[in-house]
Amino acid sequence: MRILHTMLRVGDLERSIAFYTEVLGMQLLRRKDFPEGRFTLAFVGYGAESEQAVLELTHNWDTPHYELGTGYGHIALETDDIFATCDAVRAKGGKVVREPGPMKHGTTVIAFVEDPDGYKIEFIQP
Repeated sequence: MRILHTMLRVGDLERSIAFYTEVLGMQLLRRKDFPEGRFTLAFVGYGAESEQAVLELTHNWDTPHYELGTGYGHIALETDDIFATCDAVRAKGGKVVREPGPMKHGTTVIAFVEDPDGYKIEFIQP
């Protein structure tokens, strides 16, 4: 078995696709409308779904906003240069919510950004 995807419900699909593709550099892998169910699914990632886990962005046409709740944590992405990655996110209009630095009680260098719906993405520098 392997992880296929993680699903996030998003309020504005175009805004979310733009964030994940233009700000985080993912590719839009596929997209399909389901008019009878009034929703659209879009899959984004850094490579083919047959090779890597991806994100499924689910847009329910009649729901412009979601409450994130207290159970969700974050998505983690590895980056070779966390400082340059955060600078690039800021330059493209993204929001860095925790500047790069060592994690609490450890030495791993991390940072956090936030997508347009408030989901946290953690950058980790190996």
